[in-house]
Amino acid sequence: MSQAVNSNEDYCSFTLPSDLSQGGLPGEADICKDLEDSDPAVKRAALKSAIMAMLGGEALPKVLMQVIRFCINTDDHQLKKLMMLYWEVVPKYQPMSAGSKEKPKLLPEMILVCNALMNDLNHPNEYVRGSMLRFLCKVKDSEILGPLTASVKQCLEHRHSYVRKNAALCIFHCYKLFGDNLIPDAPELMERFILAETDICARRNAFLMLFNCAETEAIEFLSQNVDDVMKFGEGFALLVLELTRKVCRRDPAQKSRFVRVLFQMLTSSSASVSYEAAWTLVSLSSAPAAVRAAASTYSSLLSSQNDNNVKMIVLERLEDLRKRHTKVLQEVLMDILRAISSPNPDICQKVLNIGMPLVNGRNVEEVVGLLKREVLKTQDSDMEKGSSYRAMLIKAIHSCASKFPDVAEGVVSTLMSFIGGDGALDVVIFVRAIVEQYPTLRAGVLSTLVNSIADISKSDVMCVVMWILGEYCVDSDSIREAFDEITRNLGDAPYIIAEKKEDGKKGDEPTMVTKNVVLADGTYATQTVMSAPPKSEDVSMTNLRRMVVQGDIFLCGILASTLTKFSLRSKNKGMTVKTLLAMCGFAKMAEVKSSSQKSAATDCHERITLCCRILLDSKTSEMLSAAWLDSGKQTFSSLLVELREKAAASSKEDAAPTVTQCDDLIHIRQLKHQSGAAGDIDLDDGSDLLRATGQGADGEQGFSSGLKNTHQLTGFSDPVYCEASIIVNDYDIKLSMILINRTPDPVSVSVELSTIGDMKLVERPQSRVIAPLDQCVLSASIKISSTETGHIFGTIVHENPMNPSAPKGYINLNDIHLDIMDFIKPATCTDELFRGMWAEFEWENKVAITTSIENLYDFLDHIVSKTNMSCLTPINRTSETHFLAANLYAKSVFKEDALVNVSVEKKSDDGGKLSGYIRIRSKTQGIALSLGDRITSVQRKIDTKEGEQQATGANVQ
Repeated sequence: MSQAVNSNEDYCSFTLPSDLSQGGLPGEADICKDLEDSDPAVKRAALKSAIMAMLGGEALPKVLMQVIRFCINTDDHQLKKLMMLYWEVVPKYQPMSAGSKEKPKLLPEMILVCNALMNDLNHPNEYVRGSMLRFLCKVKDSEILGPLTASVKQCLEHRHSYVRKNAALCIFHCYKLFGDNLIPDAPELMERFILAETDICARRNAFLMLFNCAETEAIEFLSQNVDDVMKFGEGFALLVLELTRKVCRRDPAQKSRFVRVLFQMLTSSSASVSYEAAWTLVSLSSAPAAVRAAASTYSSLLSSQNDNNVKMIVLERLEDLRKRHTKVLQEVLMDILRAISSPNPDICQKVLNIGMPLVNGRNVEEVVGLLKREVLKTQDSDMEKGSSYRAMLIKAIHSCASKFPDVAEGVVSTLMSFIGGDGALDVVIFVRAIVEQYPTLRAGVLSTLVNSIADISKSDVMCVVMWILGEYCVDSDSIREAFDEITRNLGDAPYIIAEKKEDGKKGDEPTMVTKNVVLADGTYATQTVMSAPPKSEDVSMTNLRRMVVQGDIFLCGILASTLTKFSLRSKNKGMTVKTLLAMCGFAKMAEVKSSSQKSAATDCHERITLCCRILLDSKTSEMLSAAWLDSGKQTFSSLLVELREKAAASSKEDAAPTVTQCDDLIHIRQLKHQSGAAGDIDLDDGSDLLRATGQGADGEQGFSSGLKNTHQLTGFSDPVYCEASIIVNDYDIKLSMILINRTPDPVSVSVELSTIGDMKLVERPQSRVIAPLDQCVLSASIKISSTETGHIFGTIVHENPMNPSAPKGYINLNDIHLDIMDFIKPATCTDELFRGMWAEFEWENKVAITTSIENLYDFLDHIVSKTNMSCLTPINRTSETHFLAANLYAKSVFKEDALVNVSVEKKSDDGGKLSGYIRIRSKTQGIALSLGDRITSVQRKIDTKEGEQQATGANVQ
């Protein structure tokens, strides 16, 4: 390597504001005068002023000799530190004339400087030596470093570790810049040094030099000291891991040489070393032994680390392992699930997402037992968002019970204790599915539900319980027990609270009460207070009756249907009479509440009227009793089947097929030569199998995906051609622009960019000079804070730097349209959560359906694919219908929810065209409007394509 590589490099100068209160920086003469002063404080102030002036671009040539004469032999440590800064920024070479091609010559004064630097390298104070060695690591001039190499080598044998470790860094710096020209024996020197060194930091610095400049010696030292690597410190271990990745990626056959040290580092006390070792081991191999060891390390990090960010990073690694090595991770599932005790609900959800697909018949009992214990803890826990955590656990238990019937019985008895508190809706929905799927458990579950009616305080939970009892209570004993309990909690009609009015006074209003009280000093006083209205009726009222009296019309309709089913099955006249009286009370209550709930009251009247006809009219009972009693269970059973099929289909889609070449080589372990040390694990087969199955070759896919996001910004005839590639990250956009100078002259180019929408340009592209017919790449960063369609536009300003008088040229760039689909990801949620968000979100966008598609299911598939959403509604595509309603759901990268309801009808009287509306709801206006624009645009594209096809057909005819 040439010695003059960095000799012409000037240190960067910049302008610093001077202190106006002191009249600014002193001049060169004043600085020279102050440097002659005997007071060290005055010298320090003068040297600081000289450094500041030179950083601002001043030469100050006379100051150099003054520093050499009056400061170079000082014993003041602060002044020595300032002198090192001064040596770093002072010009060291003689100025050259413009256009001269000769090598610049070193200033004669620098010989004296080198002598002073050598004195500090031989100073008896170890900290002065170490500081000088650290300073030499910043020097890039070979003529200055050359005379000092002998003293630097001597420092390697110093008694103090501070000097030795900085000497090793200095030798690495010299050898990296100038190769064999300054210290040709540096690798051998470091090899001998590292074998004799005992200090952790010095050994790490020496190994750093071998790692970068003498890789063979570094590997040899590692193989000889493989058992002592963990004693060399954390920094040394991280260097070994970096060396392992570097060597094995270049030569996969070298993997077996690093196996022992990798497995040792997995048990390191340092979290960073164990994490990097696990990541390195998995990245180099997919052998079961390696994956099992890495998974165990990740699970131990989950339980030992308290930082939530660290846990999320480890969970991301475990999720990647689960996608490729499911069977191996099943062995450490319980270790992973221990992290579910974290108080952070996001971590709990992530752990469950990783752990639930790993449940199998061997570990299901342990998993369910852990989940049951966590559910029981939520009864007395004050953890924030405890109800959401309980809902996560119940959902996980439900999935286990659905897959493995043997655990369902023990799970139901535990969860039924929550039916009267928070999370009761999730529990009762789980119970509803269990009652349908496992007939052997119905009797016990129904009896528990009947006994829990008095404890249920939420209307939605009561509705589900009533439906379950009405559908699955079929024998006489269960019907009688359920009917008596419901009527006891419901009470007798009427279900309307009477307002007491006497002489214009309302009995329920609070009254003023005056009474005598005794004050703290023993005196009497008169106190007037407001008394609360009487609540004698509310105290004795059951939860079910209170819901009906308060006007829950929907619950009344379900109660009427449930009591009618009991009467039809039992054929008991007394039960029928009580049912009719209760329904009359429901109808009267609905009439009173109809002013605020007209549509609900109308539906309730129709339902109650139908129930009365079934009970009173024998012909109506014969026609509808079969459908009334059996169709509900059949429909619910088919719904559960469709949900299971949908889950199975989605799991199959996740396992994407891999493609590989038929002639790729595969190394089979049993047929390979048994070479290497005993106990070593051959990890080379893992990468070969990945490559053979096509899982390791994704370079072409990445290149093709990058081409899809490339936009042409200027025309081919413009003097400067520009095209941009967009990389969308989670919260920012990286814009990489390539500019090509198509003229025979150099061009100075600057790009001015602007944005429309909720975007902010945080890094603007820098101005560049492009050589004739050359090209350059500029980059810009744009921050995004919400999901909203935006535009990027701008202008290229170009001019000829060789001709300043020439006018500037301007090129308007094509707009870059950011599609909202780059930020929308398909997601799933429960029907209850969807309905809750639908009622909560205030922004709605209603889009009319205008399409040429004639099939309902094809139109739904088109909307789902173009909006990048998932369909939550199970669709039976075998049935022929003229109406379709479906709910779609997606999440943005900013955790924003997008809800879509598609209601489409096929008009038989209008040629089979589809009509209806697509309603979009979200918490923010931007995502609702952007999704509406997206749906409108994809419908227009359909019509345009159909029009083009028709026009083409007409031309052919």
